[in-house]
Amino acid sequence: MPRFLLTILFAVVMTTRAAFAQQEDAVWVQVEAQPSLAQANRQIINYANRLQDVNGFALGGGWYGIALGPYNRADAETVLRAYRRDGLIPRDAYITFTSSFESQFWPIGANLLNVRVETPAAEPLAQPEAQPAAQIAPETETIVPDETPREARASEAQLTRDEKKELQSWLKWAGFYNAAIDGSYGRGTRASMSAWQAANGYETTGVLTTAQRAALKGQYNAVLDGLGLQSVSNFDAGIEMMIPTEVVSLKSAEYPFVTYTPTADLDAQVVMISQTGDQSTLFGLYDIMQTLDIVPLEGPRERKDNSFVLVGEDAARISHTEVSLIRGEIKGFTLVWPSGDEERRRRVLTEMRSSFNRIDGVLDPSAGSNAVQDIDLLAGLEIRKPKLSRSGFYIDNKGTVITTAEAVGSCQRITLDDEYDAELVGVNDQLGVAVLRPQTSLAPIAVASFRNSQPRLKSEVAVAGYSFGGVLSAPSVTFGTLSDLRGLEGEETLTRLALAPLPGDAGGPVFDTGGSVVGMLLPKADGTSRQLPGDVSFAASGDAIRALLTQEGITTDAGESLGIMAPEDLTALAGDMTVLVSCW
Repeated sequence: MPRFLLTILFAVVMTTRAAFAQQEDAVWVQVEAQPSLAQANRQIINYANRLQDVNGFALGGGWYGIALGPYNRADAETVLRAYRRDGLIPRDAYITFTSSFESQFWPIGANLLNVRVETPAAEPLAQPEAQPAAQIAPETETIVPDETPREARASEAQLTRDEKKELQSWLKWAGFYNAAIDGSYGRGTRASMSAWQAANGYETTGVLTTAQRAALKGQYNAVLDGLGLQSVSNFDAGIEMMIPTEVVSLKSAEYPFVTYTPTADLDAQVVMISQTGDQSTLFGLYDIMQTLDIVPLEGPRERKDNSFVLVGEDAARISHTEVSLIRGEIKGFTLVWPSGDEERRRRVLTEMRSSFNRIDGVLDPSAGSNAVQDIDLLAGLEIRKPKLSRSGFYIDNKGTVITTAEAVGSCQRITLDDEYDAELVGVNDQLGVAVLRPQTSLAPIAVASFRNSQPRLKSEVAVAGYSFGGVLSAPSVTFGTLSDLRGLEGEETLTRLALAPLPGDAGGPVFDTGGSVVGMLLPKADGTSRQLPGDVSFAASGDAIRALLTQEGITTDAGESLGIMAPEDLTALAGDMTVLVSCW
């Protein structure tokens, strides 16, 4: 939009404000949200250089919003349409309320959270000569009703109970109704209708006409503008439902998922779920869904005999999955929506849930069989990966595990072999050892037997570990030599090894030739100016580990090595004792 037209637009808005006689709560045009204050400050300066009424507010949960305002509802809708049409703000910008904000950070020192704006006076606004008449509609104080009160009552009587409950929901959303959504129009509902009519320039009769109900519905649905919410029938999946077609589009159908991915700046995603099966299939799907990246770890889970609901949330997004089993068909959906846009997310989810309909057909098991195969994908959806994967090993028959302290820093969840949840018992940062306890009882096939005496210098040793971070289903064994019984600076809690492990091996057991454990491999030191040869590695000594475990009240097996184990036998022992430790 040319700058002179922008000036005219805001001159009209300001003229309207000057003629106001009645106060109402402010509304805002939310432009975007950023996950950090630094990013929000960078973006808000760009908007402030081009637009007026730019403000910044904390949204909660570490998010910061950029909003235009404050306006009354009509001005906000005018600004939203004009700016979105001319590409000055994103298409997914929307109208929101002061209650969405926590505190103001821009402009510095400003506080508009308690401001109220004025409603328009009776006389319609004159259009500036340079402003096309279609761009700003004149406003009046009282709108002529489309029906008489008697006609309005007659049209209201035709509403079903669900339609009456829906209207109560709209009034509640608009802030005029706070009682039960029961479809019964008593004194409270009538009072809320009168209040809404007064706030919107209508005669206060306490009965909404057909046009007024449509206007209220339009206000309620304004938040969905630009999303293209419409019914989509996917006959391959046998599912019909409302989806936001302007922000997602069909990407792929790979059994049992039909995936709709983002087409705009809004990072939303919709997945239809469709397959044949029984309760065992449903329960298996419940477990599988929780391994996918689109279902964050944190959030409530509910599994019943014939259905389940999964909600996952992290700093960037919220995921909601609903699936049910009916007559041998498992169908449902997942909605993924960015955090910080809660009102639209709830509204879209409500529309999807209420419109979800099973039609004939279930996704063919061969769907997607020609798609490119990827070990990190499951039916076209990315499998969740841990932040870090390292090795560990069992030290007692209760399933207690020791690993490198590096593996357990800042974890929301710790797993053993990607299957069993574990809790952190303790960490010794000086030694670099962490102790884990499984949350469910485990019975390891083999546990570590620590060597009682010091191993011989220059003797052969072997390290077992998940060298490739769990890509292989069993640990690898790397052979090398014991170079020194101390660290480079004489540390007696360390031993120096001549072998070249990979990062995933850290935390794995170090064996002598007889299968006794003589230490735990430590990770390579990062961020130091000293670069050591590639085959120089260090391990926490077995004696130091046993002393630490004794302090924690943990008893370990100990003994002397007897003879020399064949490499294949040592590899089998390592496989039974070594465990993959993952930090999520």
